[in-house]
Amino acid sequence: MKRYLMVFSYDGTNFKGFQKQPKQRTVQGEIEKALKKISGGTKVELVGSGRTDAHVHAINQKAHFDLEMDITVDKLRMGLNSLLSDDIYIKSIEEVSNTFHARYNVKAKEYIYIINLGEYNPLERNYVYQYNKSLDIVAIERALKYLEGEHDFKSFTSTDDEKSDYVRKITQTNLIRDIRDNQKITLSFVGTGFLRYMVRNMVGTLIQVGEGKIKSEDIIAILDKKDRSTAGITAEPQGLYLKNVYY
Repeated sequence: MKRYLMVFSYDGTNFKGFQKQPKQRTVQGEIEKALKKISGGTKVELVGSGRTDAHVHAINQKAHFDLEMDITVDKLRMGLNSLLSDDIYIKSIEEVSNTFHARYNVKAKEYIYIINLGEYNPLERNYVYQYNKSLDIVAIERALKYLEGEHDFKSFTSTDDEKSDYVRKITQTNLIRDIRDNQKITLSFVGTGFLRYMVRNMVGTLIQVGEGKIKSEDIIAILDKKDRSTAGITAEPQGLYLKNVYY
């Protein structure tokens, strides 16, 4: 039995998220079906670095799986890509130690969220959040810095996501302006772990900062209150991408 680490990207538009669900089209479900064909009908479990929600995209999602057959990684990658639909693409596969775990060995993840402040663009509606109004960029940049560091992020997670520990560490944030299109901004978050809807809830709150509804420093009070109702709305999933997973 050999263990493999896979790096892959996907367009989340027509998926109900990464994680397998009964009678729903999911990324995990589609890849497992392809792996089952390659393994001659033997069920293969794909263990992802984490889940992404419906309509959320991934640039470098990572997962591991075990196979009991003799095949080169190049043939395995080509075989999977030939079986998968064109909204999933396997970038690379490498053999790893049997003790490696795609979820438990994660050291950090990077998410990005793209917002269009300019005119509505129907061609990008599934890939860029169409906010279509101006925002105070300087205020958002200031607010981002208050999210950095180790905090209890209970105010920024789903109300039904019951956990014993909501403490996470965001090591880096950035606001990147698109040099080709000055009406687009990208918010970047690198952290040791993220709670359910955490990035989208932070983005929704940062948009309120950019609208002038709350001040940049209000982020401190929102974190302290540990109450979801104090933070902003959950931003749409379409602008969110899992950019990378670090081991």
